[in-house]
Parts: sequence; structure tokens; C-alpha cells
Amino acid sequence: MADQAEQLRELVRSRGQAKPAASLQTPATGEQKKTRIIAISSGKGGVGKTNISINLALAYAQLGKKVIVMDADLGLANVNVILGIIPKYNLYHVIRKQKRMSEIILDTNYGIQIVAGASGFSKIANLSDEERNTFVEELSQLGGADVIVIDTSAGVSNNVLSFIKAADEALIVTTPEPTAITDAYGIIKIIATEIENMNLSLKLVVNRVKSVTEGRKVAERVINIAGQFLNLKIDYLGYIYDDPAVSNAVLRQRPFLVSEPGSKAAICVRHIVSRLEKVEYREGAGIGHFLKKLMGIP
Repeated sequence: MADQAEQLRELVRSRGQAKPAASLQTPATGEQKKTRIIAISSGKGGVGKTNISINLALAYAQLGKKVIVMDADLGLANVNVILGIIPKYNLYHVIRKQKRMSEIILDTNYGIQIVAGASGFSKIANLSDEERNTFVEELSQLGGADVIVIDTSAGVSNNVLSFIKAADEALIVTTPEPTAITDAYGIIKIIATEIENMNLSLKLVVNRVKSVTEGRKVAERVINIAGQFLNLKIDYLGYIYDDPAVSNAVLRQRPFLVSEPGSKAAICVRHIVSRLEKVEYREGAGIGHFLKKLMGIP
């Protein structure tokens, strides 16, 4: 699995060494551009991981980035459901060598592209070595993006560990519920055990909090335990409020960053992106100010 993860990382990042999809052509300059890979995972389902993946991608797209969201939940995929899209083809067809990755990439009305997961195919939730190799080779066609957000399945499988190891950052999502906290620590422990010589940046996001204090306390609990028992450093990336805008957006099948851009949840997502990009985001300053700070413009 280590060799496959390294292969995935190199293939996705090197635009010049693999033919990209037609809609992601490399500029004529021939310059290689590093693709940032962000894997988002959780110890259990139902913590809002997919919603965060989509809206995080939208926040990056609003900064002018070319973003692809890959639904890597090979069994219970739902990125397309939240966006109200019915894909004709998905990763099942790629893994079965019926389609190329370039043929299943979908444009959306929100400035991002998606690669739909294989919902309802439990047989491929854990790929064989041959299937995983095929999958990794096809991923090279995503190398034209600035950012790839990988929405992994909840829990731990060989697939999830492969994506996490190949990523630049892995975001672990939890909520204040005791079971979610326990499962978040569980997946962090498995990552620490299974992934050797890990240079991965592991970060924690606490979703559905009632207050800033609640988010901080949950994060401190997980981070302190991981540091004490696993000798593993985890960064607290931020929190997202328990906001009715989120559930309303799911019902409308429109991302809350679009349907209610001024909501508490939307502002929290923009703060998380600012921390990932190591720039300052000030509420009320507007996206223009955020973009200038990101680009280093005074």
C-alpha cells in the first residue's frame, strides 16, 4: 500500500508526466503546477464530512482555484446527491475499465468539477491490488486541478488509508457527540499505526458546535489524547457551527456556501480555508480582501 500511495501522489501532482483530461489541459508553457491534495475523512458516518468537502471546495473555487471533488466513498457515495446531480457514469465504470477518468468528470453550476463515487456497489468498497493499481493510474488525469478534495468513506479501509497517505493534508471531521469523538480518535490511532514515516499534515475539524468554546474543548480532548498515547501532533483547523442553513441546503440540494453565503456555517468554512492557506480572513472584509491576502497583494 505504501508504494501505491506514493504512486498516487506522484501521478496526481505531475501534470507534465501524464496526459490530463480534455477539460484540464496543461498550459502551453509546459510548466508543472503542484496540485494540492486534501483528504477528508471521519471515524463514523453522519458527521457532515461530505457537506464539508463540497463547501470547502467551493470556498477554494471562489478564490479562483480549479477544484475537483472526488467522491472516494466506494459504496455509499453521495457528493452528487447533495449537489442534485445524477451522473451517468462514476468510479465503478473506471475501476471496471469501462470508462476513463476523463470521461466521468462532471462540471457543475458552482465552479467546481466532481468525480462521482460508486454508490450501491459494496463489492468495491475494498479494492483488489489490481483494481487499486488501475484506479491510481487513472487518477493521473486529475493533475490539472489546483486543489483536489477527496471525500473518503467513513471509518477505515485500505482505500481510505491509501488516500490519506497520498494527501498533503488529511482533515478528520468529528462532532461533539461522544461516539463521534471516540471514533475520531479511533481513526487517528489507526492512521498512526498503519502509516509509517508519515509526513502527513493531520488536522481536526469539529462540526455542529454550539459555541467556540465547545469546539475548542472537543479539539483539545482529541489532540491531547493523541499526543499523550500516540505521540502524534494534530492541528486544530477549526469548527463549524450547528447551523440550520446546512440542513436547509441539503434539502434544496444546493451547497450552503451558495444558498446562504452569509450564514455562520459558510463563514466558518471560509475561516478553515484561510487557515489551510495560512492567510488572515476577517469577517465582513469580503472575498476580495481574502483573495488579495491570499495572493500577497497589499
